[in-house]
Amino acid sequence: MAEDNFDYVIVGAGSAGCVLADRLTADGSNSVLVLENGGSDRSIYIQMPTALSIPMNMPKYNWFYHTEPEPGLGGRSLHTPRGKVIGGSSSINGLVYVRGNPFDFDRWQEEGAHGWSYHDVLPYFRRAEKRAGGGDQYHGDSGKLSTTRGSMTNPLNPVWIEAGRQAGYPVTADMNGYQQEGFGEMDMTVGNGRRCSAANAYLRPAMGRSNLAVRTHALVTRVLFEGRRAVGVSYTHGGNAVTVHARREVIVSAGSIASPQLLKLSGVGPAGELRALGIPVVHDLPGVGENLQDHLEFYFQVACTQPITLYKHMNPLGKALIGMRWILSKDGLGATNHFEAGGFIRSRAGIQYPDIQYHFLPMAVTYDGTSLAKEHGFQAHVGPMRSKSKGWVRLVSAHATDKPRIFFNYLSREEDLIEMRACVRLTREVFAQPAFAPFRGREIQPGPDVQTDEQIDRFVREKVESAYHPSCSCKMGAQDDPMAVVDPELRVRGLEGFRVVDSSIMPSITTGNLNAPTIMLAEKAADHILGRGMLPRSDAPYYEAPDWQNSQR
Repeated sequence: MAEDNFDYVIVGAGSAGCVLADRLTADGSNSVLVLENGGSDRSIYIQMPTALSIPMNMPKYNWFYHTEPEPGLGGRSLHTPRGKVIGGSSSINGLVYVRGNPFDFDRWQEEGAHGWSYHDVLPYFRRAEKRAGGGDQYHGDSGKLSTTRGSMTNPLNPVWIEAGRQAGYPVTADMNGYQQEGFGEMDMTVGNGRRCSAANAYLRPAMGRSNLAVRTHALVTRVLFEGRRAVGVSYTHGGNAVTVHARREVIVSAGSIASPQLLKLSGVGPAGELRALGIPVVHDLPGVGENLQDHLEFYFQVACTQPITLYKHMNPLGKALIGMRWILSKDGLGATNHFEAGGFIRSRAGIQYPDIQYHFLPMAVTYDGTSLAKEHGFQAHVGPMRSKSKGWVRLVSAHATDKPRIFFNYLSREEDLIEMRACVRLTREVFAQPAFAPFRGREIQPGPDVQTDEQIDRFVREKVESAYHPSCSCKMGAQDDPMAVVDPELRVRGLEGFRVVDSSIMPSITTGNLNAPTIMLAEKAADHILGRGMLPRSDAPYYEAPDWQNSQR
């Protein structure tokens, strides 16, 4: 293939870009260039699942974005990590595989994403998946993305599930199958003991193809247009400016922060914002960078009266033994993300499907590893799933090297605080169940003094953290939606030869972690791009709580 001409140019080798690189080159008929600003993912810290907090805190692998001061959080600025490496955020995430609730995708359809209902997207979840437990009408067993469950060897994991049952909630055999609602075991993107990032699953197996080129340390500065058609991109590499051309399409898969940034730098976005920065307007598209959504969570921590938590391994010798076993055999505590049990519940009667998510961890520590465990304890990461608060991504300048401004507008709606109060009270109730009696010590956080609405609100504003799920900033929608950025085939509205494919195109955030649905939407996007028919719709049933209008559980 010619050095500067490709059929498709993909910006970003993250969860979506890796999928597209594989699917668009599979039959050998298309030439594809993938441009990634990060570098290699060949690091033990990335590949060993238990080391997940390490690459997230390394500038080598993380963009280290931060939000504007958030008024709803008392003016705090939160870290917004995004992967800057082959595999993108799938190389630095928590490896949790959660698809979302079926009702999420039916809601997408109602929001103007025609053809993205649950029965439309389930076949693409199945096509992507290689499930260790085998396939069924909900799961695939021959896809690219390896999923598995943890060993559940820590005695506190089954205790968590039993406590949920004792509290009156259902126990679900499969959160990604018929019934998300309830307490149960969680899936993770691990295969043969290694992180199954989108790079390991899709990109690396495809990199031997002669029709695929991957260039790292390449910062794309703008998309090039002839009239209303995208024809290529400019990028910098080693201090040099480079131009490449796309015969068919430019596909932006840079994620929910960098994708709207690149569109605006290229003259596609709200005309007033662009003109104020001296950027020539190619297409006035007011929704670019708006509708930004995320999940917030806090850590509900309890001291453990028995020395059975992961804290006993949090010393140099313990860590060395875990690492050595993983290097030699790819198993043991190094081969899990330790989020092996969790749950989804509804916060109150009248909520149709779960709006609170739990990740249980048999240790008391922050997710990003910045605060080390100080004693034996356990915790539940808990947070609401469908916040009403929405924010934005906006440019600081016309220079691609300047990080954009990020504002989620966290907790700006009273409904969000109501849900957070429910998170505190309902979680406290779960930990108070008889199953935890042999292990339950004092409540470390929020603490027994946090009881009233005012006390809970203060705790939440001070301690809540991002769950690292930015999304929806280039949303998909119907033709008559003035804020929609892409149509249901992910084509940028009003332009030609130009698509956005990543979590930014979600019309609204899903109920759970975002890696699985992002890989799904890229699988589906590949069929749209190649002009193929869609996979046949599924008719698999899904759960709805029988008396949700009147009962919380």
